[in-house]
Amino acid sequence: MVDVTALGEILVDFTPNGVSEHGNPVYAANPGGAPGNLLVALSRLSKETSFIGCVGNDQFGNMLEDTLYNNGVSTSGMVYSDIHTTLAFVHIDESGDRSFSFCRNPGADTMLSKDDLKPESIAQTKIFHVGSISMTNEPSRKATRTALKVAKENGVTISYDPNLRRDLWDSLEGAKERIVELLYYADIVKLSEEELEFIAGTNEVEKGAKLIFQQYNVALLFITAGSTGSYCCNKHVILFKPGLSIKAIDTTGCGDAFFAGVLYKILENNMSYQNISEKEMSELLLFGNAMGAYVAQKQGGIPALPNLNEINKYISEVKEE
Repeated sequence: MVDVTALGEILVDFTPNGVSEHGNPVYAANPGGAPGNLLVALSRLSKETSFIGCVGNDQFGNMLEDTLYNNGVSTSGMVYSDIHTTLAFVHIDESGDRSFSFCRNPGADTMLSKDDLKPESIAQTKIFHVGSISMTNEPSRKATRTALKVAKENGVTISYDPNLRRDLWDSLEGAKERIVELLYYADIVKLSEEELEFIAGTNEVEKGAKLIFQQYNVALLFITAGSTGSYCCNKHVILFKPGLSIKAIDTTGCGDAFFAGVLYKILENNMSYQNISEKEMSELLLFGNAMGAYVAQKQGGIPALPNLNEINKYISEVKEE
């Protein structure tokens, strides 16, 4: 049985890499995309992972498949399209925060069809993970819904990171409708403060979390607050842990690394996320925060992800400080 299977986008992040001799920006082509980032992170932490998604039948698509394969992620659920591989240009400000410009109208990631799915591979995973970007267009929207129904029918734990990218939606009303739709399936959810406000209409963690637990069957909710830290919430407890003090170079993939760290700890320690203790919550936040901080200090999403020895060493060094 696979530990985590994710459905969604894998794409190429063109990340700023200095300037040319003529003063023009130079970009490095880095593999990225939230589900791909999360799976590689988990694979590097020694978990069995599998990807379901679509890339273009082009050099970038080949690069992305090689990236997953070389990082131990099964690509048996990957399909190819004549539509070009989705591209994202990353813009980073002085604080390390980033914004994106997408070449995706259409992009190959939207071409995943429900007929491309292998239901047995979804049924035979411990955690099935999705984002909301696969809900922006057909046929990937129908494929996402179909896969989630298979996971639910087979009692698979579902994790969900909306990963809001406003520019990819035709309207914010449609975005909210589709993003909320997936919350009805989810057991474990990660939101940024921006996403909490988008969904719940408030950036107050206690108020927003209460609303989510009242309206959906979410068992465990994480809310990330950038360098400030993160929250772990269930219906009874909200626990906050401050972030690590670092000099951020590139925050691309930090949220994915955080969530991968959380899922790793839940799997590794056989945690009952439905009845989690405050001590376990604290352990999840410590590891997740450390994963995010580690990645923020390097360029690129997937290239910055640590292996198990690297993150454990980093955590021990932080504790000593």
